[in-house]
Amino acid sequence: MGVFNEEAENYKNIGNDAFKSEKFEDAVSFYTKAIDLSEKDSRDRATYLKNRAAAYLKIKEYEKVINDCDEALQIVPEDPKALFRRAQALESLDRFEEAYRDAKTIFTVDPTNKAVQPVLARLHVIVQERARKNAQTSNKVEQMFKLAFEISEDKEKRQKAMGNLVVLAKESSGADIMMKNGVVHKIQQLLKIEKNPDIYINAVRVISQLCKRCVERTYAVIKVVGIPWFLDIIDSDNEERVNAAQYCFQVILNTLSGMDTKHTKPDPQLCEKNKSEIDTLLTCLTYSITNRVITGMARDAIMELIMRNCHYTAINWAERFVEIRGLQRLLEVCSELEEYKYESAMNITPSSATIAAACLARIYENMYYDQARERFNNQVDEFVKDKLMSPDLESKVRVTVAITSLLRGPLDVGNYVISKEGIMEMILVMAQTEDPLQQKVACECLIAAASKKDKARAIINKGVDILKKLYTSKNDAVRVRALVGLCKIGSFGGDDASIRPFADGSTKKLAEACKKFLVNPAKQKDMRKWAAEGLSYLTLDADVKEKLVEDQAAIQALIELAKTGDQSCLYGVVTTLVNLCNAYEKQEVMPEMLELAKFAKHHIPEQHELDDPDFVSKRLTVLCKAGVTTGLVALSKTESHNSRELISRVFNAICSQQELRGIVVQQGGAKVLIPMALEGTQNGKKQAAQALARIGITINPEVAFPGQRNLEVVRPLIALLHPDCSALENFEALMALCNLAGMNETTRNRILKEGGLAKIEHYMFEDHMMLQRAATQCICNLVQSEEVVKTYEANNDKCKFLYLLCQEEDTDTVMAAAGALCILTSVSKLCCRKLLDCQVWLETLRFLLANPNKEIQYRGSYMLYNIISGDKDIAARIFETDVMEILMALSKLEDPEQKKTKELAQKCLEAAESMGVIRKPDQSGGISPSEESKQHENNENMQ
Repeated sequence: MGVFNEEAENYKNIGNDAFKSEKFEDAVSFYTKAIDLSEKDSRDRATYLKNRAAAYLKIKEYEKVINDCDEALQIVPEDPKALFRRAQALESLDRFEEAYRDAKTIFTVDPTNKAVQPVLARLHVIVQERARKNAQTSNKVEQMFKLAFEISEDKEKRQKAMGNLVVLAKESSGADIMMKNGVVHKIQQLLKIEKNPDIYINAVRVISQLCKRCVERTYAVIKVVGIPWFLDIIDSDNEERVNAAQYCFQVILNTLSGMDTKHTKPDPQLCEKNKSEIDTLLTCLTYSITNRVITGMARDAIMELIMRNCHYTAINWAERFVEIRGLQRLLEVCSELEEYKYESAMNITPSSATIAAACLARIYENMYYDQARERFNNQVDEFVKDKLMSPDLESKVRVTVAITSLLRGPLDVGNYVISKEGIMEMILVMAQTEDPLQQKVACECLIAAASKKDKARAIINKGVDILKKLYTSKNDAVRVRALVGLCKIGSFGGDDASIRPFADGSTKKLAEACKKFLVNPAKQKDMRKWAAEGLSYLTLDADVKEKLVEDQAAIQALIELAKTGDQSCLYGVVTTLVNLCNAYEKQEVMPEMLELAKFAKHHIPEQHELDDPDFVSKRLTVLCKAGVTTGLVALSKTESHNSRELISRVFNAICSQQELRGIVVQQGGAKVLIPMALEGTQNGKKQAAQALARIGITINPEVAFPGQRNLEVVRPLIALLHPDCSALENFEALMALCNLAGMNETTRNRILKEGGLAKIEHYMFEDHMMLQRAATQCICNLVQSEEVVKTYEANNDKCKFLYLLCQEEDTDTVMAAAGALCILTSVSKLCCRKLLDCQVWLETLRFLLANPNKEIQYRGSYMLYNIISGDKDIAARIFETDVMEILMALSKLEDPEQKKTKELAQKCLEAAESMGVIRKPDQSGGISPSEESKQHENNENMQ
């Protein structure tokens, strides 16, 4: 055992060396090895734990500091070092009362301890102030309780009181006082009888705030009300109440899993610790999907919650969802139809089937290995077989509708099911009956099945005549679906102008037919939705795009359909908009490959002349001015990542036009783009982030991203500073970050926290002039931060590189580099000295001072004044060169615009004179280096 102790001591010593060298992560690693080798409950182990706590303090891992100190104090109670480090960590976490307790203990044990005395004094003041505020908060809580929970009180007073309780619950002290006073039980009793929707919703919001980021309070809330209570409050037709209850559920899951509202990933350790509660919550949600008595709106909210949380591996919910037969429940929702409304039928909304399909897709995405996918497919097979076991018509119809949802969700699974023997034949037979309901659902399934070119060709061969016949139906609902089927088949050539499955002019005729359904106010929304889907296929044809954009009524009808927020309309509307904006994925064709394809006589896609940039720009302007942003904002509530990508594409295309960015911000576009830039598909996040960057370049960030939004937008912008992104995306992100960095210290700190400094500096080394300029301008704003100044003072060449950039050909880069150096040299003497370590320091200084650009000249003078102020050695070194003559020339400038430069040149000369570096001869009035300066020159020559 002694060998191990010796080895542990060696690791401790290496850790100490790493700590002294400020390599704190390495120190943690070595101390951990020492701890692992130490004997349990030994004093050596306590020492290693205290040392690791000190290292954790340096890297701001405060919870870990507390854990190490707790263990050390179990071994050596009242150890001053362990208590002091724990007090520091507790104070950093705003746990002032506990920190004060530890500081008092240290003072009791060791009254001569000088380090703890200022801490004790500071904490005493904070704790006293907090006690006073707590007393005030307690009084406020008591007053609000009397008003909010008393049914007989005036309605307005009660509303205001409950609103105040929401605010009080946001503060930790307020939340604790409310919990002690039994607020959860009071809310539970109140909501049984509360009729005022505003008071009800705010009461639910109080519960959300109590649970937010506090596991202990969350457990206490669940213990009082029970999980079924949350399912009761979500069951409503009031959208605001459903949203509040859904948010409350999400807050509880976030707290138990260690997520916060910024879309961070769950903490695996916390998930394991709270596994039982998380599992119970999600199981209850799964079983509620097919609850026959809840509202359609509540059902949608429950499915969205599952979709939002199933992909986290730490929660590991996707596979569990399949295990407890959640797929069957989603497919049951998919198979619901308005035409089969019995007492036992589920309440659904127009969006329910779309949300269920998106949820199926999300679950399938998380089937990472073959066995899991096989289980998924088997359960879908089982559902289909169970339905088809009944020979009745209803079962066939329901199965067909469920298959359609699979084709719109997990496409691979849908294709797997439809390729099963007899399924396609059954659908084609249904399409040829005289029953409008069978015709409708068969049409929908054929449309969904024609998703790939091979499938489209198969349906052209088998079903195009059937679709043409159905298009002659007297039933509008059947006609419009048949029309969409024809549109989809007619568009499988995509935007390739050379491929036309139907005769020339057919697509225009189909588009006219779709527009008639779309703009006719007498038609039901369901038919207008299908008309929009038909246009989503036809608008790959540039002729159709131009005709549609010129039709104001059709564009307005499309936007009005989007504004409803109906998720079932989403695909048709957004895909049409993507096509109109040419915002779809375009494959980059290399000229060499093009020539090779021509030589091999392969088919080469042709771009239509109406898809030239000028035509696209005109279409974007028409759409934006017609109010398309409001429609996109309404549709952005979707949880489908693919749909969010399409919405982001449209936003980004509109934001490519500088004059339209203001309209996007005015109509709420910037607000919805931030969450889309943080979560979704890789391309979707990139598109949303680029749209935000473009907004951030043109519009004052304080207007574009008010309040907390200017902090939330930082992460997506920094994500664009990646080698996989294009140079344009890099450039736009740098420009937007530059504007944000100029806002305030809080925003600058967020940029640093997200690792932005190193990524921005990387682009200062780029050969691309625009990227180098944008990065340097961004750094110019960031150096206003003390943290950034410290990095430039550290042992590196950052200052020197900025100084070298002052000799670049690009004037704007020089201005930015000189501006950054002006700030650095005004606050740091260390940075001033670093500049003179650069071999070409004199050449660069001459370049700045004698620059034809007046602003650069001014910045050079300002920097020089900072460098020589209070530093006689540097001043002597500079004034022994021809810099003195340049300054003399600057001091005689007559141009009024150069007044500031002239004044700074005079100040530099006066400063040098006052230090005795230069002197004025009595007669000539000229200035010459002093004897001391000459001596300095001689000494340097001798060296």
